[in-house]
Amino acid sequence: MTPQTASYTELIERMTPETTLTLHGVSWETYEDLLEAVGEAPALRISYNQGVLQIMTISFEHEYFTEVLNQLVVTVRLVKRIKIISFGRATMRNQTKLKGSEPDACFYVQSAALIGSRFRLDLNTDPAPDIVVEVDIHHDSMSKFPIYAALGVGELWRYDGHKLTIHKLNNNNYVEVSASAALPILTAEILTEFLTLSQEQDQDETLQAFEQWLHAQP
Repeated sequence: MTPQTASYTELIERMTPETTLTLHGVSWETYEDLLEAVGEAPALRISYNQGVLQIMTISFEHEYFTEVLNQLVVTVRLVKRIKIISFGRATMRNQTKLKGSEPDACFYVQSAALIGSRFRLDLNTDPAPDIVVEVDIHHDSMSKFPIYAALGVGELWRYDGHKLTIHKLNNNNYVEVSASAALPILTAEILTEFLTLSQEQDQDETLQAFEQWLHAQP
């Protein structure tokens, strides 16, 4: 571990939950060294955009909604028999573009057949996930949109604790749309409805209601 990386890890250790640390002038090598040093720490999200390093600490509330969204997609896969491959919050990075990020969740849908049974992916050569999820309960992920656009992520779901919005990649920028292109059965309105329900009922009740809704769809 380099002295620079060691100083960053010390800063991370002092961070409190639901805070963001932004550092400028950070090299790609230091970014990769930091990723190796902290491992896959579940309470952190680290992104990198051409020298700008952003570190976020997350909360139980954040993870609750992340898991609800993940389970909604899993339920779609099981009920509608759609091939969906999940890579969770895997670090997505491309050294050529000097960009990297850790989403709250990511899914291959249109590209699932290309991925097949492989689980070691390299975004320098493999396609990016078709969907990434960002839960913005106490943070704002808007600064990460250009990273996902450069990596070629076709669709981004953003939930702010009240409303979920769907953003589709169009000419290297994201535009808000009403429904998912990867999973057309899902709209921003429907996803928001069940995320709101999950604040009134427990996860099991919410997922059971969602499964019933899915069975009623053609």
